[in-house]
Amino acid sequence: MQCEHVHELLPEVVDGNHQADPDVVDHVQGCLRCQAELVQYRRLLRALHNLRTEVLEPAPGTLSGILAHIEAVGERGAIRSLLSGRRAAYVGGLAVATAAAGAGAIVLLGRGKRRVRAA
Repeated sequence: MQCEHVHELLPEVVDGNHQADPDVVDHVQGCLRCQAELVQYRRLLRALHNLRTEVLEPAPGTLSGILAHIEAVGERGAIRSLLSGRRAAYVGGLAVATAAAGAGAIVLLGRGKRRVRAA
């Protein structure tokens, strides 16, 4: 029996999903490397079970700090969207005013030419 083969079986054996063959049991009893691997899997499994029951309490002020930061970011985003919306309106207004001024100049030039011809 080789250690690599035993190392593949150990997680299932520790979880209880697989029964160890007598050859695997004999190998682990005589191999320090595989015994150490088995101990590591058992420690890992125990730590995972402890994490299921452990409840972590946030430090005082953490939640209010997070909410204040979210609120500040939201306000900055709202201000930016208002400003960008106004910029678009300003640019649109300037375009309309420029077009109207250009059209007015054309009308005035057209009227001026007609007067000259009539005279």
